[in-house]
Amino acid sequence: MRASCAIMDCMNITLITPAATRSRSGNRVTAVRWARLLRELGHRVRIDEGPGPASGDLLVAIHAYRSAGAIARFREHWPQRPIIVLLAGTDVYRFQHSDAQVTLASMQIADRLVGLHERVADDIPARFAAKLRVILQSAPPLAGPRRPSRRRFDVCVAGHLRDEKDPLRAAIAARALPPASRLRIVHLGKAHDEAWARAARAEMACNPRYLWRGEVTPGEVRRCFARSHALVISSVMEGGANVVSEAIAARLPVIASRIPGNVGLLGAGHPAYFPPGNDAALAALLARAESEPGFLAAIRAYGDALAPRFTPERERAAWAALLDEIG
Repeated sequence: MRASCAIMDCMNITLITPAATRSRSGNRVTAVRWARLLRELGHRVRIDEGPGPASGDLLVAIHAYRSAGAIARFREHWPQRPIIVLLAGTDVYRFQHSDAQVTLASMQIADRLVGLHERVADDIPARFAAKLRVILQSAPPLAGPRRPSRRRFDVCVAGHLRDEKDPLRAAIAARALPPASRLRIVHLGKAHDEAWARAARAEMACNPRYLWRGEVTPGEVRRCFARSHALVISSVMEGGANVVSEAIAARLPVIASRIPGNVGLLGAGHPAYFPPGNDAALAALLARAESEPGFLAAIRAYGDALAPRFTPERERAAWAALLDEIG
């Protein structure tokens, strides 16, 4: 429900994202969802891609490195107005090391930092810990119950084809399954460049267990979740992928690489981790998921217990608490 300006102070918020308007990248999806939540809290929100100087009572910037110019300009023009910066996975696990001067400057300028999983504090400089607030990304449940395919054991991979996602790992692991397996990897996501597109097409040509459908709408992702038996997230680097919360909200069992961004969402006790990049370990989990109904049910039950952490109401309440802090 939208809050009234009579109840709380309304702010003009500029939300900066490096992702273009028509993009379906995680940065754009996050920007759109955050804008909606902030409007529900009674604020006026404008999404901006830069590069001009932003205005408003508050700047919320997605990505410390990629939005560094907008962050610095806002502080220069409006030195007394607050800035909140989302730490993307590449900020934490790449750019604070490879482009430290730029990334750490944004973190220093920010009044608050937002992390998307519970282990972010372990992976940033200790001097920024007091600024950090964890806000888990939310997702609504499916409109109806999942109805997985009976003809195939479909496993969904939902992520763009780029290095951080290790996107063909599930397809490569599926090659090792026995001929009697009905498993198929259904991959949804845009290729980062033509080299990745060629790699996906080549994998389809030689691997009958792999289907790459390219970039699809959010509705098509949800329909794939409804038809699938499990989701694989094979990333080597994540800041707290929304696809994990989407799968949990859909009651879709998650098989995940054991990296901080996944463990920070799923917890240390999640029953279906594999070492990142390990084909054999992932193949073994896929085989168990297909052949052992009890194993798949245990993964789903674990996710069901986590589901209350990923509701839109909880995400909205976390934002309300953060805005109260800086207001």
